[in-house]
Amino acid sequence: MIYIFWTCRDQAEAKKIIHGLLDKRLIACASIFPEVESIYRWEGKVEESREVKVVLKTLAERFDAIQSYIQVHCSYEVPEILQVDVVQGNPRYVSWVLQELGT
Repeated sequence: MIYIFWTCRDQAEAKKIIHGLLDKRLIACASIFPEVESIYRWEGKVEESREVKVVLKTLAERFDAIQSYIQVHCSYEVPEILQVDVVQGNPRYVSWVLQELGT
């Protein structure tokens, strides 16, 4: 099992993409952190913006398909899409994730 951390423009964009990923059974679940403040350098300038952070729960073999789907449907030119391996977890929760993913 993995988590995918993804940052996007706003909650409406996050929900639209999450629903698409759920419809394709690429993810079992998503958690939305509705407002994070990001400070970063972009094209030589320091930028500050309010964004939405999303955590997707899925399997490692689905990362490429999820990354491709997000890149096609999101508004960011270079979206943050990071895989974090889950080393341990509540066995019942992990089992539920696997069940939702049809494995």
